[in-house]
Amino acid sequence: MEGASYQRFPTVKIRELKDDYAKFELRDTDASMANALRRVMIAEVPTIAIDLVEIEVNSSVLNDEFISHRLGLIPLTSERAMSMRFSRDCDACDGDGQCEYCSVEFHLRAKCMNDQTLDVTSKDLYSSDHTVVPVDFSDSAGSGFDNTENKGIIIVKLRRGQELRLRAIARKGIGKDHAKWSPAATVTFMYEPEIHIDEDKMGTLSLEEKESFVESSPTKVFAIDPNTKQVLVVDPEAYTYDDEVIKKAEAMGKPGLVEIHAREDSFIFTVESTGAIKASQLVLNAIEILKQKLDAVRLSEDTVEADEQFGELGAHMRGG
Repeated sequence: MEGASYQRFPTVKIRELKDDYAKFELRDTDASMANALRRVMIAEVPTIAIDLVEIEVNSSVLNDEFISHRLGLIPLTSERAMSMRFSRDCDACDGDGQCEYCSVEFHLRAKCMNDQTLDVTSKDLYSSDHTVVPVDFSDSAGSGFDNTENKGIIIVKLRRGQELRLRAIARKGIGKDHAKWSPAATVTFMYEPEIHIDEDKMGTLSLEEKESFVESSPTKVFAIDPNTKQVLVVDPEAYTYDDEVIKKAEAMGKPGLVEIHAREDSFIFTVESTGAIKASQLVLNAIEILKQKLDAVRLSEDTVEADEQFGELGAHMRGG
């Protein structure tokens, strides 16, 4: 019925979970909610990042602005970001963003004293809060890097006599304001595909035609059973909605050989974190923020209904 609404009860099934990676299924909801969750994870989950840099000495080859920009993009551990205040809303420091409730102070002092090039890295940043420090990637299993000599993210390289001394203030923010505050390296979702093979039509094909059909898919979605010689769906999620197998079936004179549909209420999410917060916490924080936004929408609807019912009296009671 037009205008009717019904309550959904979305379900989540975790497939894979690591500190910086999560893969899960979101079912019994629609694309608008899935995309809202994706956008909140990218742009509205708060983290902590360097926002103010006061450089005392810089005799390196990089100018002050370049170094400041590199410092801002270093991910910082941000487990306490949700409980911190935004500097613009902090009443403890009159909004200048330099107090323990809304900021964290860092110091860096480095000078090259010999002919060996000195790498100044994120591990040279000293924090006033032990819970907010540059992310350590040396513990990342399977990163592909030699972790035995991991010294952090390189900020600048110094030669003999060059020096860098600075003070930095890290503040809470969201990716919508600047990408340095985004906790997500990437967040994607895809519709879960439903693939059905017409066994009667498939049975009329020769083994060579079946092999040609299987090979027409750019990704390994289908395979031939070595015993029964039947075509099987081995990995439906590898399907990229390219329609190549459907075109191949039509070219073979077998339209309807395979039917592929996207389930409109089932989505497969892939989340990769920058390391500022764990991937699991990123998802939970995004859900909490999305709930707050939906509550705000519901409250505004109630306000509109009150205005329609009570007119000027309702607006006056709210101070309007």
